[in-house]
Amino acid sequence: MTAVFKDICLDANDHQALADWWCAAMGYVRRHREERPVEWPVAIEDPAGRGPLIWINPVPEVKTVKNRMHLDVFGSTAELVAAGAKLVRAKDDEIEWDLLEDPEGNEFCVFAPNGT
Repeated sequence: MTAVFKDICLDANDHQALADWWCAAMGYVRRHREERPVEWPVAIEDPAGRGPLIWINPVPEVKTVKNRMHLDVFGSTAELVAAGAKLVRAKDDEIEWDLLEDPEGNEFCVFAPNGT
């Protein structure tokens, strides 16, 4: 075995706020509901058990360059932008998705639900 997928990790300056944002955006919940030290990473999970576990990790540096890896999600671009995401590039003749950034600048692609 060379590797087996485990989790997704996102770095954030305000990892608590970004965890809350992704929970709202994806319908996720915090895995550890008991009190944990605020400086610890936050694990969020799909309550239905379909999606991957996502760790939001605290880091001191701000994001400065394009992500080399990113998330792809099905959803509503308009709703995600209304929730605080930024539209970077809209679907056009060259791409079949919208490119957004979360509130800390992490890029992700949004595809219409059910490929529509």
